[in-house]
Amino acid sequence: MKPVIVSSMIFFLSLTSCGQTHEKEDSMNSTKHRFTNHLINESSPYLLQHAHNPVNWYPWGTEALEKAKRENKLIIISIGYAACHWCHVMEHESFEDEEVAKFMNNNFIAIKIDREERPDIDQVYMNAVQLISGRGGWPLNCITLPDGRPIYGGTYFPKAQWMEMLTRVSQFIKQNPDKAEQQAIALTEGVQSNEMIFKNTEEVSFKISDLNSIFDAWKSNIDYKNGGQKRAPKFPLPVGYQFLLQYHYLTKNQDALKAVNITLDKMADGGIYDQIGGGFARYSTDAIWKVPHFEKMLYDNAQLVSLYSTAFQLNKNPNYKLIVKETLAFIKRELTSEEGGFYSSLDADSEGVEGKFYVWTMSEIRNVLGDQADLIIDYYNITEKGNWENGANILLKSSKDSRISLKHKISKSELELRVSDAKGKLLTARAKRIRPGLDDKILTSWNALMLKAYVDAYRVFGVENYLDAALKNAEFIMSKMKSTNHRLYRNYKNGESSINAFLDDYTFTISAFISLYQATFDEKWLAVAQDLTNYAIDHFYDENSGMFFYTSDIDPALIARKMEISDNVIPASNSEMAKNVFILGHYFYNDDYILKAEIMLNNVKADALINGAYYANWDILMAWFASKPYEVAIVGNSVEITRKKLDQHYLPNVFLSGGKEEGSLALLRNKLIDGQTIIYVCRNKSCKLPVTAVKDALKQLDK
Repeated sequence: MKPVIVSSMIFFLSLTSCGQTHEKEDSMNSTKHRFTNHLINESSPYLLQHAHNPVNWYPWGTEALEKAKRENKLIIISIGYAACHWCHVMEHESFEDEEVAKFMNNNFIAIKIDREERPDIDQVYMNAVQLISGRGGWPLNCITLPDGRPIYGGTYFPKAQWMEMLTRVSQFIKQNPDKAEQQAIALTEGVQSNEMIFKNTEEVSFKISDLNSIFDAWKSNIDYKNGGQKRAPKFPLPVGYQFLLQYHYLTKNQDALKAVNITLDKMADGGIYDQIGGGFARYSTDAIWKVPHFEKMLYDNAQLVSLYSTAFQLNKNPNYKLIVKETLAFIKRELTSEEGGFYSSLDADSEGVEGKFYVWTMSEIRNVLGDQADLIIDYYNITEKGNWENGANILLKSSKDSRISLKHKISKSELELRVSDAKGKLLTARAKRIRPGLDDKILTSWNALMLKAYVDAYRVFGVENYLDAALKNAEFIMSKMKSTNHRLYRNYKNGESSINAFLDDYTFTISAFISLYQATFDEKWLAVAQDLTNYAIDHFYDENSGMFFYTSDIDPALIARKMEISDNVIPASNSEMAKNVFILGHYFYNDDYILKAEIMLNNVKADALINGAYYANWDILMAWFASKPYEVAIVGNSVEITRKKLDQHYLPNVFLSGGKEEGSLALLRNKLIDGQTIIYVCRNKSCKLPVTAVKDALKQLDK
């Protein structure tokens, strides 16, 4: 990345804000408003929250951008999302203030953006702010020249700082146009070069020793007492633990497995998990998973369902099964539309108070549970003074069930029954409270993550309702989010699809459809996955680097066309696409797909070796290159029974295919034997002797 020399514009240091909460009272319910701006016709709940600000907000689009150029005004690009706490704080302090609004309206063109709808714009201006201040977060506020090139920015500003910053930026640019231009040039070049990848021409080599190096560099940052990384706040990073499970499978490294188990156990027992209603909050503010930012995001819960399901395959921990069951019950109850789509998030606040919907006083517990209360008070660490703030208690577990059973002189099974009964009563009582705000937009990429979660849970636990939900969502994506030429839309709201999809929408949908094929052996899903892959190659692929741009070549150009490389709370779209083409290359015997995956991985190998969880999805692909995957084919009338038996085992290096008939895949041709269900274990297009028993196939996988 090129260094960015920031000019003498030195202003206040803005506060980093990743926190999310606070759904303010919905002014949209009122029949009269003093102010209405250009956001009134948008569908995003976040944008509509600002539609009656005195600030004359515009959505991103030609009207606002041309107006800025025509009037030669600076642009304020303000980016957030519906569940963002500090976004709402800044709205209340500044954007609802008429004095602030007047200054903004007179001197700037103000554009408000929902980052979940337009992550492409967010990427660009987040990079700019990070180059200026070394940090980022939301709300994201970036000041640009009329042509959209960034000049200055930050995250949350209190009212006084916001006004002074805007004033000083305006004055600086008027008094120093040459320096402002230099600043814009430097920042724009920095944004354009940030995370841009060039083709690595060094010899390709991926070995188990590389995986050892990855874990050796990662291990020192693992918190073996409380799980997660050695830091606070703590974010779940599910793809990191998926890699550690795979690494353990290949190397039998017990420290890797321990890191996964302690993290999943501590999260499941902590306040980050909704002990009553299921589902996880976005992150913990502390190092012990106790106090969450209480918002619930679809993408977190999707990936954690997949992770807990996968971990159950390996360790058969019954609590993991319960976590999956409760989390999917939450998704069905609170984040699922009648059409089968999945909503985006729940806010953290209700009635303007963070976590109010989720926390309890001791008296509330006693009023609901009566004679059962003492057990639950002990079980969930509830105190008279409260274990959090203002007398409130976050429900969390700190003792093993065996200790609680012994203390209360009941069996473990009796404890489970009483806890389950109490959860039901508390959930019913909680449902009478004022609910957190719902962001009911439906995003393709996040829906695909949840689709895959349902598939993963179905394959592990065999619950037919999980597969039904996955199929319903897949058909929803096919009918509402996909056009006839295989182009996807990103957003669905109020019966309408909108916004041309980004790379993550394609990659996660492809991945979900591959998984759906593996669960059903319906080749329809594999065919659609291939069609979407070919569309993505046509419109996102960069021949020079071998990587994929985040935006399509049919989208209007921003000041930079970005590539998403490093993994985070959601895997990077490039790492997921590299995995997809690798898997599809094996299904369709397409060597060009596999070569693309190899080039992409080689491009990032140096970073993947040293950056732990933030390249974990790439590391999963590296493990497949280092230890070639098996292609396991099942053919015959009992194919479903055999598949279910195989799925009881953790097999991260197996690509499964099959059917009652041979189907169209090359691997299945000439494999059917009348009257028998046969398992073929193959590697590098070479198959071992066919077997009929799963135990015999598993032995072949061990060799």
